[in-house]
Amino acid sequence: MRPLPDGRDEFALTTEVRLTSSNIYYFDNNATTRVAPEVVDAMLPFLRELWGNPSSAYGFGSQVGRHIDAARAHVAALINADPKEIIFTSCGTESDNTALQSALATQPKKRHLITTAVEHSAILKHCEALCKQGFEVSLLPVDRDGLLDLQTLETAIRPETALVSIMMANNETGVLFPIKEAAAICRSKGVLFHTDATQAPGRLKIDVKDLDVDMLTLSAHKLHAPKGIGLLYVRRSTRFQPSIFGGHQERGRRAGTENVAGIVAFGRAAELALANLHDENTRVRALRDRLEETLLKEVPNTFRVGSKELRLPNTSNLCFEFIEAEAILMLLNHLGICASSGSACATGSIDPSHVLTAMGLSPMQSRSCVRFSLGVYNTDEDVDYALKNLPPIIAKLRVLSH
Repeated sequence: MRPLPDGRDEFALTTEVRLTSSNIYYFDNNATTRVAPEVVDAMLPFLRELWGNPSSAYGFGSQVGRHIDAARAHVAALINADPKEIIFTSCGTESDNTALQSALATQPKKRHLITTAVEHSAILKHCEALCKQGFEVSLLPVDRDGLLDLQTLETAIRPETALVSIMMANNETGVLFPIKEAAAICRSKGVLFHTDATQAPGRLKIDVKDLDVDMLTLSAHKLHAPKGIGLLYVRRSTRFQPSIFGGHQERGRRAGTENVAGIVAFGRAAELALANLHDENTRVRALRDRLEETLLKEVPNTFRVGSKELRLPNTSNLCFEFIEAEAILMLLNHLGICASSGSACATGSIDPSHVLTAMGLSPMQSRSCVRFSLGVYNTDEDVDYALKNLPPIIAKLRVLSH
């Protein structure tokens, strides 16, 4: 085959072209989601006609600002916030990093952070970097089901604790955390509280007033909008220090020309997420349960990872003991089935999942786990196809492994 400039051959390119959304069975919605057609339609005018800079003084540009305001109102409604409490960012990672940096910058005498051992790498890797700068970080453990004991949080808080950051739902297992109760503990001790809620919108009802959190992270590509746009909710009374300086955008809290098409897309996706909440918790949950229960019944030496009840309605993490998850995923890929062995941000790592290790799984078990995360575009036919093909794959691999 003729090599391409980047080292691939023509066959590889042909394979990539063939693997489109029209011929795949997608079970990896916790990694990213299909951009909804309604969201694409909302974006297009801002890529074709309304491409002016919203910071411009003339009408062609400044009219775009009204659409940003409308989108801000829609995403605020998704979490029951005031639009003025919304800061648009480039992604969930930026929002998480900004929350940590702001808490430390506004409280220079406090040099201690608390998070969990199962957080997303956007939190944990930043905490590692902060430790190298002399800050202290406490990692809260979880039990075998991935659940957090709030007593460990209360014990871990010190006078010098600047922030507690606990995810709303784990991206690998779907396990839910008691955010309202954790925030109440922090408030009683005068400590700021942040939650990474990127996996929750459209799957859980989010009400920042009821949860009483100081900061909250969302990422648009987890709820059927494009990549490259996220938000950080900052409670009106919370002191805040920007991480990116420059222009006056986002009321001086995050400089940089606005990603207008992405912001508008986020707003439309937020509307759809509210509308799809019932479907996610009924039809999608039923699909997830049928997939999981059938595999647990038909495939020996298989078990569920994480709490059965306290988890997202779309997520199932299963351990197929004695075989490597990467081998399973490779064969599924040949059949057009997309699943994962954990966080997309950790793909390529040879280390077992830090989430599964924290839950007490052995390295071998951790490398045998496959995550299926469904969404509103999944159908009964998708589940039927997976159930037809996955058990024989497991059986074949187990024969080869002996």
